[in-house]
Formats: sequence, C-alpha cells, structure tokens
Amino acid sequence: MKKKTGSPWSWIPTLYFAEGLPYVAVMTVSVIMYKRFGLSNTDIALYTSWLYLPWVIKPFWSPFVDILKTKRWWIVAMQLLIGAGLAGIAFTLPTPFYLQASLAFFWLMAFSSATHDIAADGFYMLALDDSQQSFFVGIRSTFYRLAMISGQGLLIILAGSLEKSTGKIPLAWSITFFIMAGLFIAFMVYHRFLLPRPAEDTGKEAETPRMVLIEFGNTFKSFFTKKGIGLAIAFILLYRLAEAMLVKLASPFLLDAREIGGLGLGTQEVGLVYGTVGVIALTLGGIIGGIVASRNGLKHWLWPMALAITLPNAAYLLLSYYQPDSFLWVNIAVAIEQFGYGFGFTAYMLYLIYFSQGEHKTAHYSICTGFMALGMMLPGMAAGWIQEQLGYDRFFILIMLLTIPTLILIPFLKVDSEFGKKKETLPANEMTPEE
Repeated sequence: MKKKTGSPWSWIPTLYFAEGLPYVAVMTVSVIMYKRFGLSNTDIALYTSWLYLPWVIKPFWSPFVDILKTKRWWIVAMQLLIGAGLAGIAFTLPTPFYLQASLAFFWLMAFSSATHDIAADGFYMLALDDSQQSFFVGIRSTFYRLAMISGQGLLIILAGSLEKSTGKIPLAWSITFFIMAGLFIAFMVYHRFLLPRPAEDTGKEAETPRMVLIEFGNTFKSFFTKKGIGLAIAFILLYRLAEAMLVKLASPFLLDAREIGGLGLGTQEVGLVYGTVGVIALTLGGIIGGIVASRNGLKHWLWPMALAITLPNAAYLLLSYYQPDSFLWVNIAVAIEQFGYGFGFTAYMLYLIYFSQGEHKTAHYSICTGFMALGMMLPGMAAGWIQEQLGYDRFFILIMLLTIPTLILIPFLKVDSEFGKKKETLPANEMTPEE
C-alpha cells in the first residue's frame, strides 16, 4: 500500500527537471562557458569529462542513501546543496582563479547531484507501480532532457544576451549561475511540501554500523550475481557510446569558425536552436516514446528505439559536410537528432529499471546509472583530442561507426515481453530480470 498525496504529474516533471539541471550545468553549460572563456577543445573535454566521476562512483554510497533516512529527505537536502554549489560558481567566475575555483564547485555540485539522482530514481520506483513507471518513463526522460536543453538553450541565450549588454563574459556567466541557484532553492521549497510520502519510503536509522556494512556488501553481491550481468553491463556501457563523444563537441562545433570546420554560430544562436526547436522535438520524442512503451512493452520497442537514438546522429555529419549557410537547416538537423534521442532514450531508461527490479532496487538502479556514467565519461575525455586530430567531418563519421556495437548487442538481450505494459502480471517488488 502506498500513501499518495496528489497526482504524479504534480511532482515527476519538476523532480526530473531538477535532476537534469545540475547535470547539464556540470556537463554541458560548463563546456560552452569554458569555450567562451578561451579554453581549447582538448582541455574542455578533459576537465569536464572528469566531472562525470561522481556519477560513475555513486554506487559506492548508494546503499547508504537506501538505508539511512528517507529518499524524500535526501532529495530535499541535496537540492539545497546544489543551490549552494551554483551560487559558489557564480561568486568565483569573475576572479583570476576562476578555473580552479569553478571546477571545485562543479565537483561539489556533481557529488550532490549524483546523490540526488540516487534518491530521486529510488523515490520514483517506490511511489509508482509498474504500469505508472512505464507510462511516466517517457515523461521523466522528457523533463530530464528538457532541463538539459533548457541549459543549452534558454540559459545560453541569457548568457549570450548578458555578454552583449555588459560586455563582460565573466560577469554575464556569473549572473546566469546566480539565477540557476535561485531556481534550485525554489525547487527545494516546492518539493519539501509537494512530494508524496510513500509508505515504503522508510529509513533504517536504528541499524547498527555492522548491519549497515553487511547490507552494503549484500547489495553489491546481489547485483553482480544477477543472471545476464555481463551482457547487461556491456549494453549499458555501449548504448550511449556515440552520444558520449557527440555531446562534448556538438556545441563547440556550432560555435567554431567555418574555416576550421564549424558553423560559426553565435552564443545566442546556439541557445536558440537548442532552446526552441530542440525542446519541442525532444518533448515530442520523449512523450511518444513513453506512450508506445506503455502499450506494447520494452521488448517490442527496443529495436526501433535503439535505431532512433543512433541513426539521427548522421544529422551532424551532414552539417559538417555541407556547412549550410541557412540557420533553418541547422534547426532541422538538431530537431531530428533531438526527437530521435527523446524517443530512443525511453528504452534505455526502461531497461535500467527492468534490470534493477527485485530487492535493493534503488541501489541496483544506482549501480546501473554508475555504469551509464562511466560509458559517458571515458569516451568523452578523449573526444576533444580525437576531434582535433581528425577534424569535424571525420569525427562525425567516427560517431556513426560507434553506433554499431549497440545494434550488435540487442539481439542477445533477454527482456520479459510483459515488462512495461499497462497490465503487469506481477507487482514490481516481485518481478526480477531472471523471471
């Protein structure tokens, strides 16, 4: 039995927008910001890829989030810390030591955000039944990605406008991060009162340290002894391999001069293409993905969604080859890529939920997302150097080749044909991947 206080629509959109916003600040907004501060593609990709580390190692403290306090408490507390981290970045950007100081605050925000992810994803599985999880996975993915596109779009437009009006790049970005900090404090207050209180969301503060350590060990042991664990980890690492390389260089490609293979767009134009057309395409892709997955299940849509998230990457290859003068073609290419991402990412999130089912599902889901982050971190670290060696045109050819491993693995995945459909045969806490 779950204690419900209102519709999932009242908290899922805001919770996953709040989950995505610090991630986009750390991984994407920072890329554009450091580009505007004059850093090279190699340095940008290396420094910002290291910031993935908290998401990679978060499984090591996810059992403590599962055991101590409630998921609801962790969500609210981490949103407060993220707001503080954003404010810290805003304070340090105008200083001479901005790089070291801002990276330190980005690290603080990354650890807080990774912990917030653990709690939010666990809360999602506790507060919703299987059919609701399947239906809302498209919604949550959409608002998560919407936060990322808003960061790349609206916030970049704002920063670009402030750059022009103030004539000072550090001041413009400082104001932008102050606004983000205020937004996060608002999220914290909203969720403090609006999040439901599922009966299953209980802490275990009375546990002894010895029992906590035993539970910690059992959590990892039960995950790595799941049936098909090797194939599952390979799929999690490779599904976003091409995107891991693409996401680091997409914005620099649009910003770089045409003489070196870029499109020569301004900061505001990059924000506009991601913040308008990109948002609409992503939203449609995510919502449609969630609806069709809830009707036919994950297994039915796995192939179409995998193709949807990989093949549209060719849009950037075409942009680099033709370097169109028309801004319309840039918008069309980004729209195709974003729609495919929104639709295709639905299958990925459903698979992580599916493989995490059973005891310790919150911690197991966190371990899955840790592998997902590792699959983004390692390729991303080398992306800038590889692009500078190959040039943008051949780099995007490599991106297309990197979509192949995912398609090779899919025929070997074992997925229950009933998982994700509106009418489940078993409740979530009784259904495991082995079944």
